[in-house]
Amino acid sequence: MTYIINKIRGGIAAAALLLTATCAIGQTTGAVRNIRWDNEENDTIRINAILARAHANRPSSAGACVADVGRMLLGTQYVAHTLEGETESLTVSLDRLDCTTFVETVMALAKTANEGRLSWRDFVYNLERIRYRGGEMDGYASRLHYICDWVLDNSYRDNIKDVTPKFPQVSYAVKSIDFMSRNKSRYPALADSANLARIKVVEDGFRNYRFPYIKTSHLGNKATKAAFRNGDIIAFTTSLKNLDVTHMGIVVSGEDGEWHVMHASSTHGQVEISDIPLQVFMKRNPSLTGVRVLRLL
Repeated sequence: MTYIINKIRGGIAAAALLLTATCAIGQTTGAVRNIRWDNEENDTIRINAILARAHANRPSSAGACVADVGRMLLGTQYVAHTLEGETESLTVSLDRLDCTTFVETVMALAKTANEGRLSWRDFVYNLERIRYRGGEMDGYASRLHYICDWVLDNSYRDNIKDVTPKFPQVSYAVKSIDFMSRNKSRYPALADSANLARIKVVEDGFRNYRFPYIKTSHLGNKATKAAFRNGDIIAFTTSLKNLDVTHMGIVVSGEDGEWHVMHASSTHGQVEISDIPLQVFMKRNPSLTGVRVLRLL
């Protein structure tokens, strides 16, 4: 299976298909933001409907809401590089998702519904808070491209909790994360020296970065399985030396009593739930070393 690189999305061809609109978010954010829509009219109506349905279901936990909302997006087309454009804009699409935008979109929808806020404007506010450093879009480098950065920033602002260290048989890896600057030709935005400099500053903070993960070999253990919760967000760690994560998904319970991964699959071209248990899914992809487990707060 081909996995996209950890929120690092090169190329701008797909962005040309998107309709760019400037929308006032009003009192929700107190500011005017640039939003790039696939289909503004349809997406705003659909977002409102998903929020109303998720809120009405009143799940017992934030994670259960994540799982419920994720299922509402099953079958959505997988498209890579959906965030890239000539200028950084807050991209909103319910018709085309990659693995990370799927997770971010579901998180923002679930968070908004749990807060009892049922407008697309509230969703957009939360999406920006999840996707950008400090919760505010400020150019290309403010986007949380690396999952290590994404986890730390969202944990600091109480959007998520990294529960990996609480799992039995947790392991730790140490890496220097600098994939983007070492492969800058893949990212048109890094042709701008200012963007490149800002990305290097981010990377400097992740020299010899130590992070917890659960090895693939431990995912089938009874105690490890018992520690998962429905709707947990999982980040798949990689054997690449200068990158921590290459894929994301959501853990959901299957009819077979096993945990499965709900994700935007590049192989099958859509959002789906894997037909094999998580531990088998991992073993079939040897470039993946394990998972980090995150929970929406």
